Amino acid sequence: MIGPAIHNAAGLRGQGVPEIVLSEAGERSGLVTAMPDIIPMSALVLGAFAMGASPIFVRFAEVGPLTSAFWRVALALPLLWIWARLETPSGRIAPSWRPVAGSLALAGIFFAGDLTFWHLAVLNTTVANATFMATLAPVWVALGSGLFLGEPVDRRLVVGLGLCLIGGGFLIGESLSVSPENLAGDIYGLITSLFFGGYFIAVRRARRVLGGGRTLFLSSIVTASVLAVEAVSMETQLWPQTGAAIGALLSLAIISHSGGQGLLAFALGHLPAAFSALVIFLEGVAAALLGYLVFNESLGALQAVGAAAIFAGVVFARPRTHRPVTKPL
Repeated sequence: MIGPAIHNAAGLRGQGVPEIVLSEAGERSGLVTAMPDIIPMSALVLGAFAMGASPIFVRFAEVGPLTSAFWRVALALPLLWIWARLETPSGRIAPSWRPVAGSLALAGIFFAGDLTFWHLAVLNTTVANATFMATLAPVWVALGSGLFLGEPVDRRLVVGLGLCLIGGGFLIGESLSVSPENLAGDIYGLITSLFFGGYFIAVRRARRVLGGGRTLFLSSIVTASVLAVEAVSMETQLWPQTGAAIGALLSLAIISHSGGQGLLAFALGHLPAAFSALVIFLEGVAAALLGYLVFNESLGALQAVGAAAIFAGVVFARPRTHRPVTKPL
C-alpha cells in the first residue's frame, strides 16, 4: 500500500506542513489530504462528552432502557443519512459498502449487544460494578488490534491503558464491590465490554473503505432493527408520553448518537482503534461531571484523582505517528 504519496508526505512533513492523512485510495492515486492529529483527537474528546450525556437523557425518557436505546438510534437515522449523502461530492461515485458488509453488520450487532447487556448488568449488579466491567472494553480492543486490524499495540498505549484503568477504579470509588449476589450482573457487564470492544474493531475495519457518516448510518440500521425486536419483546412502554420525554429522546439521538458516536466514527478513520477505545474512560469522566452539574451527585477527591489519571493516560498513550486508513471524513 506504500506508494508515491508516502514519499510526498514525508517531504511535506520535512517542510513543516502538518502530518498527512492518507487513505488506501489516496495512496493508490497519489492523492493526500492534510489532517493534523489535533482534529481527530478533539473529535474523540468531544464525542466522549456527548456520549457521556446519555444517562441524563435516559432518566427523562419515560420509557424502558431498551426502548430508549432503540429511539436513540432510530431517531438519529435521518441525520446520519444526510451526513452520509454529504460525504460524497457531487459528480463522484461513493465507495461501495459491499466489501465491508460483514464489518457493518457486526458493528450494528455489537452495538445493540452492548446496549442490551449494559441494561442487564445494571439490573443485576451495582451501577459501579457494571460501569467498571464495561470500561474493560479497551483491553479487548488492544488485544484484538494486532489480530484483526494489523495494528500492534506499543508500550506507551499499554501504560496509558493501565493509568486509565486505575483512574476508572478511582472514579467509581468505594461503590465498587465484590458479592456473590452480583455475579450474574458482573458477567453481563463483562459481556458488555466484549461487545463494545468488538464494535470498535468492526467500525475501524469499515472505515478503511467508507466515510464516518455512511459507516454509522448503515451500522445503525442494523442496530435499530435488533433493538426494535428486543424492545417490543421485553418492554411495554414503547412511546414517550410527554414533551419532556420526546425532547430527551431527541437529545439522545442528536447529541449522544449522531454527535457522540458520529465523532467516534470520524476519529476511528484517523486514529488507531486501541487508542480510540480509551474514549470509554473519558465518557465516564463526562458522565460523572454532568451528574454533578445536573443532579448534584457527589464528587470528591477520589473522583478528581481518577479523572486526572484518565486524562494522563490518554495524553501519554496518544499516537506519535499513525497511518490513517480512510480518506472520507
